[in-house]
Amino acid sequence: MAATDPAILVPLHASESAQRSAPRLAASQLFLAAAAAVLATPVATAQTQAPETGVIQLRGQHYADSQPDIKRVTVNAPSAWLLTPIGSNWSLEASLVHDEVSGASPRYHSFTDRNKYPTSGASRMEDERTGADFKITRYNRRSAWALSYAYSSENDYKSNAVGAELRLSSEDNNRTWTFGVGASNDKINPTRGGLRNVRNEKKDSNELLFGVTQVLSRADIVQANVSYSKGKGFYTDPYKLFDNRPRNRKSVVLLTRWNHHFEQVAATLRSSYRYYDDSFGVRSHTVGLEWVQPFGNWTVTPNVRYYSQSAADFYFDPIIGPNGPDAVATSLFAQTLTGFTSADARLSAFGAVTVGLKLGVQIDKQWSADLKAERYEQRSNWRAGGGGSPGLDPLRANVFQLGIASKF
Repeated sequence: MAATDPAILVPLHASESAQRSAPRLAASQLFLAAAAAVLATPVATAQTQAPETGVIQLRGQHYADSQPDIKRVTVNAPSAWLLTPIGSNWSLEASLVHDEVSGASPRYHSFTDRNKYPTSGASRMEDERTGADFKITRYNRRSAWALSYAYSSENDYKSNAVGAELRLSSEDNNRTWTFGVGASNDKINPTRGGLRNVRNEKKDSNELLFGVTQVLSRADIVQANVSYSKGKGFYTDPYKLFDNRPRNRKSVVLLTRWNHHFEQVAATLRSSYRYYDDSFGVRSHTVGLEWVQPFGNWTVTPNVRYYSQSAADFYFDPIIGPNGPDAVATSLFAQTLTGFTSADARLSAFGAVTVGLKLGVQIDKQWSADLKAERYEQRSNWRAGGGGSPGLDPLRANVFQLGIASKF
């Protein structure tokens, strides 16, 4: 998947079959999210303790993005999540999501001018995706190990991923080490073969993860993770013109989190920084802040996030004419290119800002609910340090999320 803001739950450029529905979690990401769960509270507890109660959560999400004068992609995604203890030393975690996707996609670059930039073979799409994942964990006195499996299926893309994880805690429970491995296997059969009559393509990847979570004080907890992924197979977008990508991709992700609890106002500031670097030449930075403020049974959490990335080495910009981007000149220029090429805007250089607000309420000892809204906007000239890719329209997206949970 092209590098985009990783914190957005639904892909902001969801338009091509292999990338247009809710993002697939790589095997290591399945337990990376679990490793982050300890940061949800101001005072840390061991990550190697079995849960005492079960939780079931139902959630609905609506996503819609647009560019000037054009509505692009809409996704509706109901989901269910379950965490249940099994005896005193085991737990089972499972989730199920079903996406309904509709929208349009340009063949190359962006919808700068709907009359100049024709849409792709997936332009007016109606698609559905079903995804599920399972994780079983065994807890020992100062350690825990887990096995996970994830599956995703849609009309032209199927994915399987497995993962294994080991967590070790110090004697005082103030430090937890996390080790993980994962592997995924994807099968790609574009609708009508896409633009290249692609059939029975595959993409395989393997991942390693190492992390540490450290309690610094009653008010501070930090976490650092590094992951490495190596994949081979079909990375080209079959629905885009002039798209020819390497069949190998390596990436490194560095993620740090720091939570500080302000006792005077009973609030917690959650901060994070993520660095991404891959062999395509894409490098990105993500900085995020959340302020968690309780008011009785209610919790208010505003958040802001900034994302910036460089363009892939083989991405090429549109040709700019007297009246803006010139699709004819761009097409003629693209036909002279050799080797790896792409005009996919997701591989361009850009910056993006997300602002959001989440409201949560503890209804009683058993039931809770939350409502979240986020607004995302992406522009070429918002890239950190300047130098964003020219000739691309801004992209805007709204995400709404409603959830209800019950303990048992």
